[in-house]
Amino acid sequence: MKPAKVPRSPRVLILVDFINPLNFPGAEKLAKPALAAARATARLRAALDRQKVAVVYANDNYGSWQSDFQSLVAQCSEREDASGEIARLLAPRPTDITLLKPRHSAFYCTALELLLNDMGARELVLAGLSSDMCVQMTAADAFLRGYEAVWVPADCTAAETPQAKAASIKYMKDVLKCDVRSSRSRKGK
Repeated sequence: MKPAKVPRSPRVLILVDFINPLNFPGAEKLAKPALAAARATARLRAALDRQKVAVVYANDNYGSWQSDFQSLVAQCSEREDASGEIARLLAPRPTDITLLKPRHSAFYCTALELLLNDMGARELVLAGLSSDMCVQMTAADAFLRGYEAVWVPADCTAAETPQAKAASIKYMKDVLKCDVRSSRSRKGK
């Protein structure tokens, strides 16, 4: 079987942990804002699709070293709760790239950095769950790697509390120099 070619994309949308069973302590507080973030992200993904921006999913493996991404999508999609609605709304398409990550940052112990280099990525758009953990850790690693621009649309992220989200968005803006304007204000530019 001939491997598919990696798409060239100077800008890449990275979706962090949206495919998520939401079955951990505190998930009940995250479900509603996560669904709102997923809806905003679906609109953003459609706008970025028109610009031919590649999409990479970086999702937690939830400690299961035998897991695979498509099984996780299928399991979540069957659920009749917020996690199922999110999975159905943001399920990866055949052209999207999927990675499983073992820890908080999408860069840590994954092939993301190599993949982004092969794609020619200079700008990243980060969306996902949760603002104050995995999204922020991924933004920090992107900052350390010197990407030209990192956009974290605040409306495309969620946290368990509004205070946690606000603090992490402020940190990403002030310390990590991310653009945190909403997906609607930038219109995918």
